[in-house]
Formats: sequence, structure tokens, C-alpha cells
Amino acid sequence: MKANETKVEDFLSSNRTQFVIPVYQRNYDWTTEQCKQLLDDILEVGTNKKMNVHFIGSIVYVHDDLFAVSRIKELTIIDGQQRLTTITLIYLVLYRLAKELKNEELVCEINETYLINKFSQDDEKLKLRPTDNNDRALKYLLRGDDNEEYSNYSKLIYNFNYFKGRITEDNYQYVLKGLSKLMFVEVSLDREKDNPQRIFESLNSTGLELSQADLIRNYILMGLNRKDQNKIYQNYWELIEKLAKDESLNVSRVSDFIRDFLTLENKNIPNKDKVYIEFKEKYPTSTLADLEKNLLTIKSLAKNFNKLLNPKNEIDKDIRLQLEYINRLEINVAYPFLMKVYEDFSNSTIDKPTFLNILDLIQSFVWRRFIVGLGTNSLNKIFMNLYDKVEIANYENSIQKSLLQRTGVQRFPKDAEVIEALKVKDIYNVKSKNRTYFLERMENFENKEPVIIEGNHDITIEHIFPQNPDPKWRIDLGNDEFNLIKEKYLNTIGNLTLSGNNGKLGNKSFVDKRDLEDGGYRNSRLWLNQYLSKLEKWDISEIEKRNEMISERFLKIWKIPVIPLEEKADLNEVNIFDADDPTFKRLEFAVFFNNKLEVNQVAKLYLEVFRQLFDLQPETFFATELYSRIGLTKDPDQNKTRSPSKLNESYFIETGYSNKDKFERIKLALMIFGIEDELMIKYAEEEE
Repeated sequence: MKANETKVEDFLSSNRTQFVIPVYQRNYDWTTEQCKQLLDDILEVGTNKKMNVHFIGSIVYVHDDLFAVSRIKELTIIDGQQRLTTITLIYLVLYRLAKELKNEELVCEINETYLINKFSQDDEKLKLRPTDNNDRALKYLLRGDDNEEYSNYSKLIYNFNYFKGRITEDNYQYVLKGLSKLMFVEVSLDREKDNPQRIFESLNSTGLELSQADLIRNYILMGLNRKDQNKIYQNYWELIEKLAKDESLNVSRVSDFIRDFLTLENKNIPNKDKVYIEFKEKYPTSTLADLEKNLLTIKSLAKNFNKLLNPKNEIDKDIRLQLEYINRLEINVAYPFLMKVYEDFSNSTIDKPTFLNILDLIQSFVWRRFIVGLGTNSLNKIFMNLYDKVEIANYENSIQKSLLQRTGVQRFPKDAEVIEALKVKDIYNVKSKNRTYFLERMENFENKEPVIIEGNHDITIEHIFPQNPDPKWRIDLGNDEFNLIKEKYLNTIGNLTLSGNNGKLGNKSFVDKRDLEDGGYRNSRLWLNQYLSKLEKWDISEIEKRNEMISERFLKIWKIPVIPLEEKADLNEVNIFDADDPTFKRLEFAVFFNNKLEVNQVAKLYLEVFRQLFDLQPETFFATELYSRIGLTKDPDQNKTRSPSKLNESYFIETGYSNKDKFERIKLALMIFGIEDELMIKYAEEEE
């Protein structure tokens, strides 16, 4: 590796040299603000005679590239393409301006010194050789044909036009002077001696905002020759990038997709900032054939990921509707499982009815859990392992069985639990996507003329008993009932409906709402309003009756499978959060992170859990209340610890608590670590 301070104009004026931006680099994406800052700096140093130099960072490249096959020396840029491209755009603006001013000497100087290799072939003519899309835009700008329009959006052209608007006949001399004072640190790597990938990683750790997908792309492509780079990029990675995109937001989800893929493969969910590291461990540098084989699997699943992100791309309308529902529920944690099920459907391993039933089952499982208030943390682990439970010959039933057998925080809520939760659940203040999902599915169940609520501004959600009721409501109901509805029932499903004329219904009395000619309940064709159309009053008893009616419909839509289940050997094995009071109880065993712990006392479990957690992530203990709650100390005598027990070679914790208090501290730790579903216990049977 060689590093030197170099003038930008000297670097760009190198003879028979081409600065190649490899396909594994991310796209040119400098914003107007960044362009403005650079040009402001150039003008400042150009007008200030006392300033002799201005540093603009570093440019890192591989020199004497083994992959170059022509007389042109290719420098493969691995860091600095954004600055290098932007400076080239500034020289292009100066070149075009010199043409307008008929300054032929300056035209030739800029063109033949900074923009092109004069005597080279077409592909080698431009000194800067960006990736394909940017290459076309750069050649278009160099041609400067005012009669030719560039059809696609390009950041290069956008930024070129910005500079064109600011660099004028009045200031271009200062721009030229400023460019001549620009300096950077030139870092030259030898592929034979240096490790470009490792250097690239270290650059990323010092502040470059590269995504996990950027790092993986570089890892896959950087070590290949130019021909193989292009082959792998065009046949695999470019397609993966196109497929793993949220098209409605135009946002890349490649990092999320690779994370889901690794979750599926490794049966472990990588931290979002560790996806690249786990990818490297899963796929160490291998032959081109192995690389293609691995990427073929990834690309295949990316097609399914694309439809999960963008249901509109699914041509089957029945499947598309279910995908839209899942998308609305934002069940992203189910994607690893759903990608594989989708693949089985695409390969005809399962038929369409089975696929639809599974999509419906997942909604029922997740939506019931949401209604009863079960946390979402445990869903990660459930869906991470769910495909492993699939029996091809008994596909749907095996998935149903796996979900039904779960207990505690992972359970599939039963009908009675859901009905009780619906009585008090605040439906109005949940996420709007979830609220719309609930009411749309409720309204359209067995409806041959579906009502679309999502994106339909003509239909809105309305409180039957209003949020700000007219005084007549208090007179009709009396103070006690009026206040109770407002406190307990206002935002429950029993008091919510859909309206095509919410503005007119407003805070009116119930009878006025019912009989309104334009938009009243009596004239509504909506199922949710049919019950209301026949009522004479709206009070607590009617809210409860309507809630019962809606609950019945709920259980038909979000069904729980009715299948025989085998008795589990360890029926009394429960999540610690669902366990009975441990006072005076002994343990038979525990299961922590899927490993069975042979502990028969709560005290032993307590120590073992905290030893493992401290070994896993000690910093969490010092950054949270755990430190004080468990009495963590290096010196138990100084801290007056009553019953110290050794956590490791350096630390002790207090263990002089009751079994109940030990459980509370374990549960606190599990919540702080976000692993509430990782500890199962089984009490020993009591002796008679």
C-alpha cells in the first residue's frame, strides 16, 4: 500500500489512465447539498490568494490491476467515486462553458487533460468509467447535443444541471483556480500484496454509511476478474437488488432480504448490523461455480420476497388479496417462513387452496395474538423455525399442529380469550393500517360486493357514540351510563362502524344518525350498519350485543384450527412468564436458548441464567437497572452483599432473595434482552 498527498488535477491528467468504478460499488448518489458544499469550497479557495491547498479526503484504488488487458492503465476505485464523479461533472460544465465562450484552447485542455484519453478506443476514451447507467449519462453529457433528450432520470445529469446553473462566465476562472488547489490522499493498493476487501471494511468502520447489502455485494464481487464480476452482477446480484425493493416507496430492502435468508438457513436471526459478518461466515470465499450455486438459491427466494413486499406483482387475484392483507399487518417476521411456502407453491409442491389456507392461518395466528395483547418478540423465533415443522405429505396440518402446540407467550389464543379481549380492546387507536385491515375484512366476509376501505376517502371510521357527543346524548343516557361508555366502550369495536358520510353524522344523537337521508345507518348497505338500522337507542346493552355479534363473525374470519393434538410428554413445561408462583417449589429442569438445563432449584437456575446472559452481553448489565437489581459487584464485602455468589472470575451477584424475587429478576433480564420466550421451566411433581 502506498499513500501520497496528490493534486486532483495531477491525478486526473494522468496519461493513458482510466478510473474504473466497479459494478460492486454503490450508485453515484451525491445530493445537491453535498454538491453545493464542494463548489462553495472550490470557489472559496479559488478566490482566496492566501489559501494554497484544500483537502477533500481520500481516493483509494487498486493499481496495476491484474484484470486489465489493454494498454490503458485501469485504476479500480474502491473509495472516492462520489468525489471523483462530482469533480468530473464540474470539469464537464467548464468544458461546455468554454465551448459557448469559443475558448478553443480551454476546450482542448479540459477535454484532453481531464475528460478523455485522446488516442484510445471508445470504451477506454472516457477517463472516468462509471457503471452502466452512469456511463451512458456521462457520454450523453460529453456529447452535449441539445437536440438529444436523455430519457431516464440520472443523478449525474441532475447534479450537472445544478453546477451548470452556478458556474458562469463571471466565476469560471475562480472555479478553475480552486480546482487546481484541491488535494487528496491517494491510497494505492497492490492486489498481490494488499487485501482490498479488508481495507474496504476498515473504511466502512470509520464512517462510510454503507448498508449490509453494500458490504455483501463488495464481498461477492471484489475478488473476481472483470469478466466474472460482470457475469455475477448481471445474472444474479443486479436481479436480487431489483427484486428486493419496496416499489411503492422506492426503497431497497436487500439487507432485510439477506437477513431473512440467513435466518432461514442458520435458524438464527442476525442482528441488523451483523448480516454481512454472518453472510461471510456462511459463504466463505469459494469457486465461481459455488458462488453461482449459492446465489441461484438466493435469487430464487428473492422472487417470492418481491411479492411479499409488493403484492401487486402477484398475478393471481386471490393470492394477491391475501398478500395485501399480510402486507397491511406488517408481519415481516414471517417472511423467512412465507418465502419457503411460496417457493413450494411455485414448484407445485402444494396447490393454491393449501397456499391460501396457510396465508389465512398466519393472519389468524398473528391477529388473534394482537387482539389479546401478546408481544411480538416471540414471533421471530416462531417463524424462524416453523418451516422445519412442515411435513410435505401433511403440509397444512403439520403447520396448524405446530402453532396450536405452542404455549405461554407463543400460544395461539383460543376463542374465549379473544372474545374477552374484544370487549375492552381499544381498536380505534391502533395503527391505521391494522384498524383498516380489521374493519375491511370484517365488512367483506362472504360479501359478493367487497367494500374497499384502504385508500378510499369516501369511507371513514366512525364512533357511533361520538368522541365529542352532543349534550342530548347525556340527557338520553343519564350521567352514569354516559360516563361509563366514554371511559370503557368508546373505542371498542362494539362502538365503531364505517360511514360514507362521517362529516354529516358528526356528534348527532343516535336517532338522527340512524335516519339521516344521506349516509344514515338506515340507508347504509354496509354489514357493519345493518344491526344499527333497526335500533331505537344506543346504550351499553346495545354496544355489548353488537360486540357479541361482531365477535361471532370474528371467529369465522380468523379461525383457529380444530384438529386433534397429541399429548406432549412435557405438558407442564411452561414459559417462565406463565409459570406459577415458585415459592416452596422445586424444578425438574429448564430449557434456555433451546438447551436443557439440569437444575432442580430456583437458586441454581438463577445463577445459570445470569452467567449465560453476562457472558453473552455484559455491557447490557452496566447500561440498565440490572446492575443494581442483582447487586453486581467486584467486591462483595465493600458492597455489603449478604449472600454473594460468583458470576465469573471477576464478578459476584446477590442471591439472598426469595424464589419469587429471583423469578422477577430473571423476567426483568429477559425483557431487557428482548428474549422473553427463551426460558421454559418445568416444576417437579410434588410428593404426596
